[in-house]
Amino acid sequence: MSKVLMKGNEAIAEAAIRAGCLNYFAYPITPQSEVAEYLAWRMQEVNGVFLQGESEVAVSYMIFGAAGAGVRVFTTSSSPGISLMSEAISYLCGAQLPAVFVNIMRGGPGLGGILPSQGDYLQATKGIGHGDCRLFVMAPEGVQEAAEMVMRAFPLAEKYRNPVMILGDGLIGQMMEPVEFPDHLKSVPSNKNTWATNGMDHRKSKTRNLVRSLFLDSQILNNNNLILRDKYERMKKEDVCFEAYNTEGDYRILIVAYGTMSRVCKTAIATLKEQGIDVGLIRPQTLFPYPEAAVREAARKESCRHVLCIEMSMGQMVEDVERSVLGARPVKWYGKCGGDVPTPEEIIELVKSTLALHKSY
Repeated sequence: MSKVLMKGNEAIAEAAIRAGCLNYFAYPITPQSEVAEYLAWRMQEVNGVFLQGESEVAVSYMIFGAAGAGVRVFTTSSSPGISLMSEAISYLCGAQLPAVFVNIMRGGPGLGGILPSQGDYLQATKGIGHGDCRLFVMAPEGVQEAAEMVMRAFPLAEKYRNPVMILGDGLIGQMMEPVEFPDHLKSVPSNKNTWATNGMDHRKSKTRNLVRSLFLDSQILNNNNLILRDKYERMKKEDVCFEAYNTEGDYRILIVAYGTMSRVCKTAIATLKEQGIDVGLIRPQTLFPYPEAAVREAARKESCRHVLCIEMSMGQMVEDVERSVLGARPVKWYGKCGGDVPTPEEIIELVKSTLALHKSY
């Protein structure tokens, strides 16, 4: 299969079509508007549906309706837009409906700026909506992985009957890289969604389906939340993904970073290796479920002295890193936000100063 040079947003759009999703509802917001621009003409070619809603709130309930009817559906947005969708996302979780959301993050809080950020980590992994709801969250490091994660997202959403989010940043949406769409990741929507409101004749059933997230009886609501909890625990057991980089041998520093920030860290690690300083990296590919065991094992390696969490935020993933390490090693955070990206030179200096502080360098 030949590779094509594509902008990240366009690759995300094409990946959804290759994954068998022909329903896209969205509202434009920088830095992801190219997804809608691409699909405005591409959906016509594949007899799909593209509808621009009057707001992100409207879009999110269009998603609810389509998902409830049992069809594959997705949307893309950026940070403030996802915030407006959070109520409907909670409804989707409560009603156990599969859908895919792509968040190409920008700086915040508030309107913030349009440059790249990782400031929505806590929102995506812990605070996306009211109630005891969680998303399955994946974080790509580049255009190729973004396309592949989008293609994987639809079967995962259907496996768990739960919304899935791809959490990228403005760099991933705007950069151009060679990309291909692997045939083995192509899939077709299930026509056996026995829970969907797609008509009794279609299902050859005499039973009406009701898709809802309203449970006025406290015991019934509690039972529904127990079902959701068990589902989230199953995610942790079956679908945690991460990359271990330069961890085969001994290293004195372990870096934990995700998304495009991890690529900057890999550049720094290569330079440090040339200088005789070995640094390992754990890159979470799923942010929920989080690779706690992988981070813990890497941090507790005998040669490791310190753990660095490096982010394009004011320190959001660091809480999960600390929870994973459980005090076995000191954890230090470093990051920037607003669109500034920590450079390889800054990371190199951070590693050296950390080692010097602990009299190991």
